[in-house]
Amino acid sequence: MSNKKAVMYGAGNIGRGFIGQLFNRSGFDTAFIDVNPAVIEQLNTEKQYPIRILHGDTYDEVIVDRVSCVDGRDNSAIAKAIAEADVMATAVGVNILKFIMKPLAEGIRLRFSAPDAKPLNIIICENLIGADTYLKEGVAQYLEEDEKAYLDQVGFVEASIGRMVPIQTPEMQGDNPLRVCVESYDQLPVDKAAFRGEMPEIVNMLPFSPFEFFIKRKLFLHNMGHALTAYLGCLKGYTYIYEAIENETIKKLVKETMDQSAKALSTEYNVPIEELIDHVDDLIFHFGNRQLKDTVQRVGNDLNRKLNPNDRLVGPLLLEESLGMDITPACKAVAAALHFTHDELSQKDHGELLREVAGLKESDRAYQMILDFDKKLNANPNPEALL
Repeated sequence: MSNKKAVMYGAGNIGRGFIGQLFNRSGFDTAFIDVNPAVIEQLNTEKQYPIRILHGDTYDEVIVDRVSCVDGRDNSAIAKAIAEADVMATAVGVNILKFIMKPLAEGIRLRFSAPDAKPLNIIICENLIGADTYLKEGVAQYLEEDEKAYLDQVGFVEASIGRMVPIQTPEMQGDNPLRVCVESYDQLPVDKAAFRGEMPEIVNMLPFSPFEFFIKRKLFLHNMGHALTAYLGCLKGYTYIYEAIENETIKKLVKETMDQSAKALSTEYNVPIEELIDHVDDLIFHFGNRQLKDTVQRVGNDLNRKLNPNDRLVGPLLLEESLGMDITPACKAVAAALHFTHDELSQKDHGELLREVAGLKESDRAYQMILDFDKKLNANPNPEALL
């Protein structure tokens, strides 16, 4: 039995289906923190769960054991787990991060009240640029002035999550509601410079520095391309991502937009363009994984976040514009997002959305270009209208 302890804040798809597995393979006993009563009870009863790794038409199934679950409403139990952890991670979703700041602060307070406390590293597995600063500042709000020095011993470590994990259907879960079906990719790039004290040994963890490039590569290539596939797929009435990317028009538009974003990242961070284009092609191949059955609705939802100036659609557009590049593909992508009928936000005035959510001004060239493509989609709600 291992005496190394990990805490995984969030027992959802990424928590169980990716980070929990890496912790297990690295020899940690893992305590999940979650608020779902059924998940809490089953993890505490069975102390294990299955992961199904999908390969085309076949799969492998592995068991993740030595696990337990803390009730996310029990702040004293959460604090105790954090105080005892050798490493921890979060995968709760960007919109939920603010709700875990106070429990995190209580755990840090308890941990560092002991004179011999070791540094704590928190691997932040969220799709948010600046997640490290956001979480650290949020936790600090719940600490007294003399306690804020504790944060010097806490590593807020950004990670880039590349493993695709769709919403789990009853068919995927089969005889076990805890089963998670995932793709085979299992590398975990992390910000090397953010660690405090001794860096934990975690299988397939890839420390890099400076790390901003990897955060933007994930957001501006993977997340952007995935979302655009969903938005274009919605225009065709598809249910699944693999259906959308198999459409040649959609694949052409997605590839064109991802390649342009890759060129911008290559210029901004002095990374070989060939390396990034290979990454784009690999991502598009993975979007076509039929066994994942990832839905257009799941991948495209939450326009309020995805149209944010720092997020996957407007972020690449603004970078390309700042570099003097052609922003036509990126403007097409934003226009397609405005027609995502699975999100109620798309029913609002599109100009208003661009101003209030995307942060664009009517005088911006991008603003008018997007609305020009928007008009084309109003007249012909089909990906072909963007060619």
